[in-house]
Amino acid sequence: MNIGCIVEIHIQERLRITVFYSLYVPSQQAAATIVNQIASLFKTRCNMWTADEISKLCYQRFSELPKRGKPEPGREWTLLAAVVKCSVSPNQEKVEEVVSLGTGTKCIGRSAMSSKGDVLNDSHAEVIARRGCIRYLTEQLRMAVCGQGSTVFCQGEEMGKWKVQSGVSFLFFTSHTPCGDASIIPMMIDRQSQPCPPIRSDEIIPNGTNEKAERLNPKRRAETQTDGINKHPRLEEPEKSQYELQCGGSLVENLTDSPAQAHAESPRPEGKNALTNVVLRQRDNVLTQQSLQDIHRTGAKCVPGGPEDPLQPGLGYHSTGLLRVKPGRGEPTLSLSCSDKLARWAVLGFQGALLSHYLQGAVYFSAIVVGRCPYSHQAMQRALITRCSEVTALPAGYTVQPPELLQSSLEFAHSQAQTEHNHQPGKGRVSPCGAAISWCAVSDQPLDVTANGYKHGVTKKALGTSKARSLICKVELFHSFLSLLAVTDKSHLPESLRGKELQTYWDYKQVAQSYQQASLQLRSQAFPLWLRSDRDLLQFH
Repeated sequence: MNIGCIVEIHIQERLRITVFYSLYVPSQQAAATIVNQIASLFKTRCNMWTADEISKLCYQRFSELPKRGKPEPGREWTLLAAVVKCSVSPNQEKVEEVVSLGTGTKCIGRSAMSSKGDVLNDSHAEVIARRGCIRYLTEQLRMAVCGQGSTVFCQGEEMGKWKVQSGVSFLFFTSHTPCGDASIIPMMIDRQSQPCPPIRSDEIIPNGTNEKAERLNPKRRAETQTDGINKHPRLEEPEKSQYELQCGGSLVENLTDSPAQAHAESPRPEGKNALTNVVLRQRDNVLTQQSLQDIHRTGAKCVPGGPEDPLQPGLGYHSTGLLRVKPGRGEPTLSLSCSDKLARWAVLGFQGALLSHYLQGAVYFSAIVVGRCPYSHQAMQRALITRCSEVTALPAGYTVQPPELLQSSLEFAHSQAQTEHNHQPGKGRVSPCGAAISWCAVSDQPLDVTANGYKHGVTKKALGTSKARSLICKVELFHSFLSLLAVTDKSHLPESLRGKELQTYWDYKQVAQSYQQASLQLRSQAFPLWLRSDRDLLQFH
């Protein structure tokens, strides 16, 4: 039976296209695939990207990298994240370019953190990609300051300040749902209507712990398995069921939310992605009305001093909406979950405190695209947008900037599911790759491969020296910033850096007044339990 529905696509503020489409949807995955195909009909008119186009672009960039640091096919898996720059060419065509890419699943414990800023504390793919993008933005600012023609920045209205060029935007891609709150999503009883196989009775542990649910969370498993350091196999499509996506009255209600509801949600999608986003949201509404058996687990733990997870069997295992820290290798970490960090970047921007000295306003992600994996639009909305939607009193240049949320139908070839599917008996157990890869579009040493927070392959003798440092660790990014400062004419220094005796990383971060004010508002209104690094760990030069 085919289901028909009418959807209004908002192309511009005053331009709407009403489309009638008829869908028979055999599975959740088919929903995303079919709607992407429908959305492509608007490509000529709207000239916009789709979620599948973005994921394909990121997977292709990864495939072009050298083998070093990549998972061993059929035995090791990893997660991928990337930052994509979208711009308009002189002939008015949209151009998408991967400017930073990261892989990784690990975090170091508190005792392994360094007061020299020379260790990567958090090597989850999302964090690696963002830190690589800071390298990229720093080089672009240097080019702008030196008059070499940046493709990102142009001169702002304030002395010494720069702003993102008109027509340039950034979006974020991750191959898997971010760890933390966004990963707490329902698992359905019906095998074909949920994002991964259901729990069988023989997989339920009497004490309420669900091994299947925990296994399906790649990042949690990564922190508890043995470390280890190319082509794209594809999983067979699951058997099709009679599951149908119900598009009707509730869809219309979702498109006409009240102003209060709209404020807490991501912007109404435009062009090619409109139908995809609508169907993903509607899918969640349909699924949550069905009988739930359990939820996917996240390995991230609630921050100390706040509410705890009930740890009850099934749906009562987790509390939602809480700040969480990533698990380490046998000891706690101070690294907030990727869900929490993405939510924070939607208020403070992803440029960080140092680069904010040079920028007229924060730089935000316009969209977040997730690859094929267990996914819930409602959970993403709750974790990344709703928690910070009411933050007010932000300084000039900062605002609550909720990204558009989308899912691709394309899965990463080196995901845990793909790796287990292709695993051969006798080849050792499937485990997460111990290496993390950072690549960014910079002119000097774009590739950086690390393990355990240091350069991959470094000897114990070199630990503590510059040879062991990742190019995206705190001290290296600080030195890149100081190089930018050195090439800036004193008469064109940003106001926040003039006439001050600044020496340490901490000093330069603290005098970024607008950024610190925005951070204070975010903590006081939305994230009062946000963990902050000890000052002693930030006093390096």
